Amino acid sequence: MTQYHARDLASSVMAALRDMPVAVITGMRQTGKSTFLQTEEGFQSRRYVTFDDFAYLEAAKRDPEGFIESEADMDLTIDEAQKCPEILTAIKRAVGRKRRPGRFLLSGSANFGLIKGLSETLAGRAVYFTMHPFSRREALERTGEKPFLQGLLETEQIPKYRIGSPLTPAEIKKGGMPSVCLGEVTNSDIWFKGYEQTYLERDVRELSQVGNIIAFRNLLRLACLRTGSILSVSELARDAKLNVATTSRYLSLFEASFIIYRLPPYLKNRASRLIKSPKLYFGDSGLADYLCGTERVMNSLAETYVAQNLMSILDAHVGKAELSFWNVQGRHEVDFVIEVGKRCVAVEVKNAARWDGRDLSGLKAFLETTPHCFAGIIAYNGTETVRLEQRLWAVPLSLLLS
Repeated sequence: MTQYHARDLASSVMAALRDMPVAVITGMRQTGKSTFLQTEEGFQSRRYVTFDDFAYLEAAKRDPEGFIESEADMDLTIDEAQKCPEILTAIKRAVGRKRRPGRFLLSGSANFGLIKGLSETLAGRAVYFTMHPFSRREALERTGEKPFLQGLLETEQIPKYRIGSPLTPAEIKKGGMPSVCLGEVTNSDIWFKGYEQTYLERDVRELSQVGNIIAFRNLLRLACLRTGSILSVSELARDAKLNVATTSRYLSLFEASFIIYRLPPYLKNRASRLIKSPKLYFGDSGLADYLCGTERVMNSLAETYVAQNLMSILDAHVGKAELSFWNVQGRHEVDFVIEVGKRCVAVEVKNAARWDGRDLSGLKAFLETTPHCFAGIIAYNGTETVRLEQRLWAVPLSLLLS
């Protein structure tokens, strides 16, 4: 059995449990939530139950109030809580009777915030966290080090580092699903095939009725080919031969189960003709690589890998950070804008060891129109940190994600 790898999210969850009566961890299936809840040292004193266990699930459905009250003397962890929505009302009542910090820790593979009624049930009582696929920091067991991004946002300084090795295509194509990126499986295609089948045949049916599973599968693959691209629902619907309403509903299901997410545009500067549609990203570059098959584009996969790492780091260490992108139609774009308060950092991803003036044009345009952006970064697949000009830097991808 592979040894436990510490997760960046642990300190944030434990801090929340010291103040809030309910903490909720959601995320894609197989990202390590159950292992985290059962193995992380700070959770060992809690009572752990999972609704993957039929007996616990039936007991909770038959008498949710009694199920909660039977565990009233202990802090309770409930895994796969979305399988029993009735339990959330019982938790709401229990918290109303006795608001004790850390009383309930819930997890699930469906986004409670996007499923009608569930987020309203726990409003004001719960704090939510997303467990992303393994970040590069977690896979390499470097969670004891302060993230580069956290230090940058705290000091607004980019230190001169020399990084030993660039990201490899194999890292990007593996992604961050623990079983794959930690080498627990010998054939990742077989593992991802099983993941897709489980998702289509089990998870989706738990979330909503999908009448045409073949059309749903086709849309999943067509969406995969657009990872890292600006989302046009009408174009996607046309290619999938579905109407816009059905396509929108299916995309919402993908999002509720964390298969995809939409990155919002950054709109807070003076540039005209700003793109207002979101960007579409897959939750894991390894899954995207499998679903895209021979049509995969390495640059899009690399951008997807960077996005999932950025979100994992920021969610765990810079809670107030907002991640977006910038695009002036037909002129300039920047892959990522990281904003904290009134300050921001712009990041352009270049999956190569070299860059040219065209790769810097979007960053320069953004810096010109956004005075409160203290750094523009071309994140390239090389080894040296270089100051190019005022507020403009070249930073190795491996450092950005460290």
